[in-house]
Amino acid sequence: VQLQASGGGLVQAGGSLRLSCAASGRTFSSYVVGWFRQAHGKEREFVARISRSGATKNYADSVKGRFTISRDNAKNTVDLQMNSLKPEDTAVYYCAADLTTYSSTSEAYDYWGQGTLVTVSS
Repeated sequence: VQLQASGGGLVQAGGSLRLSCAASGRTFSSYVVGWFRQAHGKEREFVARISRSGATKNYADSVKGRFTISRDNAKNTVDLQMNSLKPEDTAVYYCAADLTTYSSTSEAYDYWGQGTLVTVSS
């Protein structure tokens, strides 16, 4: 599967952005999808993940209550709605997919999009 992340940009603190991850292939519903982010000079970290059906979702504590992950298997997309953004949310955001795992560890994911930059100004 090939992934394409989009929707990043510059936003003021307290604002919102919606990221989208578009996937190729007819078996997208077979993949667990995760969002990760990497701030400058820091390691990549888990943000959110969603199960194949979309019934199960998990979030990092740092984004819980502010971010919402969702998927539309008919459209082959997974979105990340980000509200109440903070300067510390500034990072390159990546979507990732895997057939066999439901993990918050980046190493568990085999397929990655190219990343989209989110910048939150104070």
